[in-house]
Amino acid sequence: MLLLKAAIAAALLFLSTTILFGQAESAGKYNGDKAKNREFCSSDWSNGDRVSVRDLREMTLPASGSLSVDGGRNGGIRVKGSERSDIVVRACVQAWGTTDEAAKAAVAGVKISTSGGTIRAEGVGEENYSVSYELLVPRSIDLNLRAQNGGIGISGVEGRLEFETQNGGVHLDNVAGDVKGRTTNGGVHVDLAGNSWKGSGLDVSTTNGGVHLSMPNSYAANVETGTTNGGFHSDIPALSVDTENVKGPTRHQRATRLNTVLNGGGAPIRLITTNGGVHISSASRANL
Repeated sequence: MLLLKAAIAAALLFLSTTILFGQAESAGKYNGDKAKNREFCSSDWSNGDRVSVRDLREMTLPASGSLSVDGGRNGGIRVKGSERSDIVVRACVQAWGTTDEAAKAAVAGVKISTSGGTIRAEGVGEENYSVSYELLVPRSIDLNLRAQNGGIGISGVEGRLEFETQNGGVHLDNVAGDVKGRTTNGGVHVDLAGNSWKGSGLDVSTTNGGVHLSMPNSYAANVETGTTNGGFHSDIPALSVDTENVKGPTRHQRATRLNTVLNGGGAPIRLITTNGGVHISSASRANL
C-alpha cells in the first residue's frame, strides 16, 4: 500500500538522444507556471518510520517522430500535445527511507535515461523510489507508454498511440490517430471533440474498472462497448443496441454488448470492460 501511495505521487517525461541526467532541481527550461510545477511534484510525506524526498528534473529536448516511455515499477505518465516543435520533459523522482538522509541518497541514485530512444529511470531498488513523468510534445507524434503502478493520461495528441498499465486509470482527451491500449486495474475515461474521429480508430480496454465515454451529440462514429459484470447507462438517444438483456435506448441496466451507430457512423470507437460499468454521455451535458 505504501508503494502504491508513493507511486501515485508524481509526473513527467523525456525523449530521444542518449542522455543521463541525475539529481537537479531544474535542468533546462519550462515555460509553464511555477505554481503548477510545484503542484506536480510537491507530495513529500512521512508515515511512521518512513519519510520521502522528491526531486523535480526538467529538460527541453529535440523532437523526433516517436517517443517511448517506460514508467517502471512505480509512477504515472501524462502527455500533452501542443504546437511546439520540441519536447518539454519533467520527471518527478521520489524516494523514501527510514531517515531523511537515506531518502535523499536514494533520490540522488536515480538517473533518467533516454538510451535507445526510450525514457526510463535507472537506479538501485525499484521498491524504494518512484518516477512519474509529464511531457509537452508536438501534436503529431507516435507514443508508446508503459507503466506498472501508475495512471496514463494523453491529451491533444494525434498519431499512433499505444499504452499499457497494470494498476492505474487511463484518461484520453481529444486524441486522434490509431489509438490502442489497456489497463488491468483502473477506469478508462475518454473525451472526444469535433464531429468525427481523425484516423483509424480507438480500441481501449480494462479488466477491473468502469469506462466512461463523452462525445458531442453530432459526433459520427461506430461505438462498441461492453461489460461482463456491470451496469450500463447512456445519455445519447441515437443508439443501436445489441445486448443480452436490453433492446433500444438503455437506462442504468446491465448490458453485455452495445453497438452504437451515431450520425451515419464513422471510425470504430471501442471501449470494453470486464468488471465495471459503462457510461456514455453527451459532451455538452458532461461540461455542465
